[in-house]
Amino acid sequence: MTASTQRRRRMSEGRQPKSFVAVLVSGGIDSAALLAFYLRQRFNVRALFVDFGQPAAKQESHAARAVCKHYGVRLSIMTVKAGAAFSAGEIPGRNAFLVFATVLVCGAQPGMIAIGIHEGPPYYDCSEGFLKSIQTVVDGYAAGRIKVAAPFLKWGKQTIWEFCKKVGVPVDSTYSCEKGGVRPCGRCLSCKDREALSAL
Repeated sequence: MTASTQRRRRMSEGRQPKSFVAVLVSGGIDSAALLAFYLRQRFNVRALFVDFGQPAAKQESHAARAVCKHYGVRLSIMTVKAGAAFSAGEIPGRNAFLVFATVLVCGAQPGMIAIGIHEGPPYYDCSEGFLKSIQTVVDGYAAGRIKVAAPFLKWGKQTIWEFCKKVGVPVDSTYSCEKGGVRPCGRCLSCKDREALSAL
């Protein structure tokens, strides 16, 4: 094999996607940034949106479709009829449910499940302890073949926002209101966060 052939092979291999990652997409800024984060590293990315009856499900799914279309990423949608009424704010068990929903959809395919939890929220399922605990359970199903990844765990909201601006994340296509109106309410925590970030 000639040196030039070897160089071409190395260049071709360098363009090949890395391992598989299933990104949990909510339609918001954090998960849009998460898609960009892994695409920039040339991972083989698949996205999952879960409609479990949250107040903003309709608007979130529309935003998730728009963001995935922008990036050319395959989006799977799971709809769960929970028969429960959810309010804005913390939904206990939400992130654990989303991780397990991804295991259900993707099976034990080797790779990662990525979730956009970040520094700041006081909720247990946005903590390092949650991440370690959920990894233990997933290991029981996948024997170490699946890593639950949260690359923004030590990032604050402002850092994520700056990353979005730097790499051109389509923030205008995202949706962040917890109440789910056609127009954001402007009063929930997500709306207030977005308003503060937009002013930076």
